[in-house]
Amino acid sequence: MNGNPSAGAVRVLLVDDSSTSRAHLSSILADAPGFEIVGQASNGEEGLRQATALEPDIVVLDLEMPRMDGFTFLRLLLPRRPTPVLVVSSQSRRTDVFRALELGALDFVAKPNGTAASLEAFREEILAKCAAVRSLRLENLAARRPMPILAASPQLAPRVVAIGSSTGGPQALQQLLGAIPGDAPLAFLVAQHMPERFTATFADRLARATAFDAKEAEDGDRVAAGRILVAPGKRHLEVARDEGGELRAQVRAPEGEGSRYAPSVDRLFSSVAMACGSAACAVVLTGMGNDGRQGIQAVKRSGGLTLAESENTAVVYGMPKAAAETGAVDEVLSLGAVAERLIRFSREG
Repeated sequence: MNGNPSAGAVRVLLVDDSSTSRAHLSSILADAPGFEIVGQASNGEEGLRQATALEPDIVVLDLEMPRMDGFTFLRLLLPRRPTPVLVVSSQSRRTDVFRALELGALDFVAKPNGTAASLEAFREEILAKCAAVRSLRLENLAARRPMPILAASPQLAPRVVAIGSSTGGPQALQQLLGAIPGDAPLAFLVAQHMPERFTATFADRLARATAFDAKEAEDGDRVAAGRILVAPGKRHLEVARDEGGELRAQVRAPEGEGSRYAPSVDRLFSSVAMACGSAACAVVLTGMGNDGRQGIQAVKRSGGLTLAESENTAVVYGMPKAAAETGAVDEVLSLGAVAERLIRFSREG
């Protein structure tokens, strides 16, 4: 990749065996300023040749293709020429999406279901995620590797860690949470920007890749040490104390026009600040936009610890930068240092 396309059009290569899908993607990108389709391929073999010859800024990739599937394409392309790859997947192939992310894909977009609303949402998401290469740290995307599990903490009263992320987040979350020992007295709440029906699969992935129980949050779930609750797609995750003082999850549908992101990092952080005070930590990881900017200020005001991933490791330094610019972030750290800081947080009385 000849540097990020901060000037000029974002050069896109489409790799999909469906001529209908390629035509749809072409029409979306052709009608929007700032994009240029430099090539199209109907299978992974041709896509690999074009990616090598054309050096696109981003590849939009289908996973199920003849001759060479998307997984083989990723395994062959990324080691020889690191390139942002955006996967387009059907709702029925959710497990495949996370396999592709683990192979190094940047992000994914779920195929629309045919309704006017889903088609418009698909168009907006494709354009936003292709445009994200303008601020992408490609070296950080290529550098994602498992971290060693850190030393265990002495058993103390559990503390709550709320984490917000977007583009690059699934890989970062798996790496971060995989480095923390299962006996650390920490309860985790995650707001990852992700479509509905994919978050349950992502939670299952975290359960297998970490030492914690992980599940898609349901209304009334207990927030407890050793557990990760993942906000459902298109729903907000908040927390509140029940009559007995137990911390419980509250899953809420978006209301009106005020919910740009669902799940909302801001709403998760703000509720954690109110319910947990100084026993809370808010962490903003890689992602586009500024979700979490308001919520992290609420956590800071309540006496909690506030952290943001640094530009050194963030795949997209958008959300953490917006949080840091508020002045409410206690520490801006590399992803590995965030894990170490959370261990220290778990030991603080």
